[in-house]
Amino acid sequence: MKVRWLGHASFQVVLGGVKFLIDPWLSNPVYVTKPEEFSDVDFVVVTHDHGDHLGNSIEVLRVARRAKLVSVYEIAEYVGGKVGAEKIVGANIGGPVRLSGGVDLVLTPAQHSSTRGVPTGVVIKAGDESLYHAGDTGVFYDMKLIGELYRPKVALLPIGGHFTMGPREAALAADLLRPRYVIPMHYGTFPVLWGTPQEFKEEVRKRGLDVEVFVLKPGEEVEL
Repeated sequence: MKVRWLGHASFQVVLGGVKFLIDPWLSNPVYVTKPEEFSDVDFVVVTHDHGDHLGNSIEVLRVARRAKLVSVYEIAEYVGGKVGAEKIVGANIGGPVRLSGGVDLVLTPAQHSSTRGVPTGVVIKAGDESLYHAGDTGVFYDMKLIGELYRPKVALLPIGGHFTMGPREAALAADLLRPRYVIPMHYGTFPVLWGTPQEFKEEVRKRGLDVEVFVLKPGEEVEL
């Protein structure tokens, strides 16, 4: 799989030959891109409707002809009212969604808030390869179930604190999930997001976890 960090909680992921854009806040202050740059995406995934996650989803869906939004039902209905019902896939927590190219997607719980529907994380799975984007969340023990059910190779975890897990909580999340790789996110965008990758790495070291932490620069892509 290929994972590209677009700053904050925004990622471009290619898995099973299918291209996803997750929480595309493309105008974030860390790394600014334009919707037109993602006109070839297949699916836009939104974990909850806060402005830094719903972001520029509607603009992307308007320029990406074949793209569909996948999100919890209430958010999908809202976006469908802007771009058309044919452009949305409404789902809910725990129900695997069969997408094109033999790829499955599962919305997972998240401990956060959302004006429409409920906050979620997301697992994307193709064959034996899977990726987990935790969305905005605190740590919760059912992450162990996510690890057991879907065995994510890669986990994208918020570490910034204040609104989400900080480094210590995110290290516990990694312990529960047991992925092979962790890519930290949702840090450094604003001063209030105080957690750093260095602190996260130290907390992972203290737990003795057999996990590799990849710290991406905004715009950087890694193949795992």
